[in-house]
Amino acid sequence: MNTPIGLSEGCLTALHSLRETREINTVILRYADAPGVLVPEVEGNLTHDELVQAMPSDEPRLVVHQLSFASPEGTRRNEELLIFWMPPDAGRHEETYTAGYDALKEYLPDVHVHLTARRTGQLEYGRLVALAG
Repeated sequence: MNTPIGLSEGCLTALHSLRETREINTVILRYADAPGVLVPEVEGNLTHDELVQAMPSDEPRLVVHQLSFASPEGTRRNEELLIFWMPPDAGRHEETYTAGYDALKEYLPDVHVHLTARRTGQLEYGRLVALAG
């Protein structure tokens, strides 16, 4: 599918809220009914457990998440993650969501932690901290 990927106005507003106002720590995106347009499905302050529970078992999602953790020195850190959730049962959508993931990487060039997760175990808190730290 070579349809251009678009970020809806709602998507841009949600990402702005996450990055600038810091009122939320997570934006979960899905494709809208309109082809090639990403829209926010969830905007909120999710705990790690809530983030993992929000991932559908059979559909992909794109996630921008502000991970809070303590460094080995004990200082508090926050790092943005771009997560491509692609469970095994969602394979038919992989090409479409890959294009959206690439578009988000371009739109968010200062997000340096990118990961693809196919199982919830790959979203384990300690693993995310290791990737961000």
